[in-house]
Amino acid sequence: MTCSCLFLFIWTCMLHVIELIPLQERMNRYLQKEKTLDLSEDHGKMLRRTKRGWMWNQFFLLEEYTGTDTQYVGKLHTDQDKGDGNLKYILTGDGAGSLFIIDENTGDIHAAKKLDREEKSLYVLRAKAIDRKTGRQVEPESEFIIKIHDINDNEPKFTKDLYTASVPEMSGVGTSVIQVMATDADDANYGNSAKIVYSILQGQPYFSVDPESGIIKTALPDMSRENREQYQVVIQAKDMGGQMGGLSGTTTVNITLTDVNNNPPRFPQSTYQFNSPESVPLGTPLGRIKANDPDVGENAEVEYSLVEGDGADMFDIITDKDTQEGIITVKKQLDFEKKMIYTLRVEASNIHPDPRFQHLGPFKDTAGIKISVEDVDEPPFFSKPFYLIEVDEDVKEGSIIGQVVAYDPDAIKNLVKYSVDRHTDMDRIFNIHSANGSVFTLKPLDRETYPWHNITITATEINNPKQSSHIPVFIRILDINDHAPEFAKYYETFVCENAKPGQLIQTISVMDKDDPPRGHKFFFEPVPEFPLNPNFTIVDNKDNTAGILTTKDGYSRHKMNIYLLPILIFDNDYPIQSSTGTLTIHVCACDSQGNMQSCNAEALILSAGLSTGALIAILLCILILFILVVLFTALKRQKKKEPLIISKDDVRDNIVTYNDEGGGEEDTQAFDIGTLRNPEAREDNKLRRDVMPETIFQIRRTAPLWENIDVQDFIHRRLKENDSDPSAPPYDSLATYAYEGNDSIADSLSSLESLNADGNQNYDYLSDWGPRFKKLADMYGGDDSDRD
Repeated sequence: MTCSCLFLFIWTCMLHVIELIPLQERMNRYLQKEKTLDLSEDHGKMLRRTKRGWMWNQFFLLEEYTGTDTQYVGKLHTDQDKGDGNLKYILTGDGAGSLFIIDENTGDIHAAKKLDREEKSLYVLRAKAIDRKTGRQVEPESEFIIKIHDINDNEPKFTKDLYTASVPEMSGVGTSVIQVMATDADDANYGNSAKIVYSILQGQPYFSVDPESGIIKTALPDMSRENREQYQVVIQAKDMGGQMGGLSGTTTVNITLTDVNNNPPRFPQSTYQFNSPESVPLGTPLGRIKANDPDVGENAEVEYSLVEGDGADMFDIITDKDTQEGIITVKKQLDFEKKMIYTLRVEASNIHPDPRFQHLGPFKDTAGIKISVEDVDEPPFFSKPFYLIEVDEDVKEGSIIGQVVAYDPDAIKNLVKYSVDRHTDMDRIFNIHSANGSVFTLKPLDRETYPWHNITITATEINNPKQSSHIPVFIRILDINDHAPEFAKYYETFVCENAKPGQLIQTISVMDKDDPPRGHKFFFEPVPEFPLNPNFTIVDNKDNTAGILTTKDGYSRHKMNIYLLPILIFDNDYPIQSSTGTLTIHVCACDSQGNMQSCNAEALILSAGLSTGALIAILLCILILFILVVLFTALKRQKKKEPLIISKDDVRDNIVTYNDEGGGEEDTQAFDIGTLRNPEAREDNKLRRDVMPETIFQIRRTAPLWENIDVQDFIHRRLKENDSDPSAPPYDSLATYAYEGNDSIADSLSSLESLNADGNQNYDYLSDWGPRFKKLADMYGGDDSDRD
């Protein structure tokens, strides 16, 4: 180590001396002066040449200087400098004044601080010399470079502190795993400071590394993941070409061997045994087996299958994808009485074999399986999954219509009894013999009501009632022709008065509740009692319809407005059923196109009725009448109640219109129609309505009307209210007498026979009748001159 340091020190000093010699020579070299010609436009002076006083290219400086004094860089000098101190040297540029200091009198440049080439490898500066007295530059400003020379002060560094890689197991020697890379901050163009060499410190003899590229490779053949999966490799990078004295750095590489399918599955035992009750449902798991495979992932996926044995058709095996186990399940119903032990052979094989490792042996294995069936007490077993019974609907009560059969599958062969589940036969239409399973009827059947009956039969062991089975029984009721055909609907038929012979007035169709297997076929004929009808005839259309035709020219509704036509209808099934339907035919007046216009009252009601327009018109009339009544009542309430007769001398007091002969003196007080009809019921205190009452009545509030009161009741209430109000109009003497009344002392006042008298009639007797007839007495009882 001491020799190494001594060698480095001598080499550095020699490099510094070699670099400084040409610097001193350049500092003392004077360039030839160049003449500069100045041309003046006015005076035409001659051109003269001026020489350059200094020139240099670059200085060199060693980095990481560790001496006690400042490091000398170089010297600036001009031939204009006479040594008298009149010139001043000035340095500007990168690091001037801080990193690099110049003696302004001598031009010596020193480095004030330790420099690092990795931070900055060169500095560009400018120098100039000026006259202290005049401040004039004696030399033009010139640029120079200070370049930092590298030393090996940086160790190699890897791009990652930790690498992760993988390589398949069983790989051959020299298989590339991963490439690591280190960098060195030193100058790669100067010496060997940045020349890196890789080596492996840990991980041998399994892996190796290429010294120049850093590629890690396998070094042993057929490394097995099952033996060891993880490896940690330490790689070193060293500069100076790996020579002694170089700096180094390390990194760690974690290498994983990935799995390949190089191991076949193997059963841990050669035979497996399972037990199963005979009553287990289909698909029930009986047990699990597993063939071990050291591989992982898809390389360890195993498929199981039954390859041979006497129970291959009774059982099945499936693979659990999560655990890679084989699950044995029941495929068919087991029966202890038929077979008690089954022997199987199962095979386990890899799903994804690798052809490269077929030489390692077959990638499958087999094992034996023995399954023992256990006996259990089973419920009765029916001979069929369901029963279908067909029976005619006219079967008699108590008739046997079918039979179900069940037996005990156990070796004991217990007796079985049968019963009907009454939840499926609430009406108790059927029953079953408990011993032999014969099904019989309890009530009559009707296909038209219930064409199907679905009941459930239960079979139970007599010795063990807990063991029972159920079976559905579907009972279909077969049709018997027990219904006669009848009209499909009610027909409203009419014939025009102007009908011609052979005119079709109606097409009729029929219906039948029965459902014959060959379909319906109906026939139409006149009833035997009236084989020939002089008015109408029946024509069978042969398609289960019939047409009604006229047989005479014209009909008269005044002579006969309704015809009854009986029609005999029968079917073609056995036994034949028939019925008689009567068609009512109305005679109506029609237009030339045969459209009905009018019939008799009954026909009009049946056929026409009220049209929609007529109903709307009636409703509108009722609505308008109601609105008028409401408006009249509202106006009457708002009218000011004041007497129509203001003065006793009003001429209207003497205007009386008699539509009937008066009732005498008794009728002049109250013009109440009720009193005239029944004079004994007259009220003495009845107020008069032809004069304003003297007593001021308070306004009475009318009783509130209900919302649903009808119009007639509303009008009657308003009439009664106004009749009982003495302050309400009218105040006139207009009265209508519907009753003459009693106690009249006057004879007839009629003058119809006055023209038949020979002479003038004497009316003097009018003055004897009292003051009430004074007006008449004055008009007729006076002299002729007065009358004129």
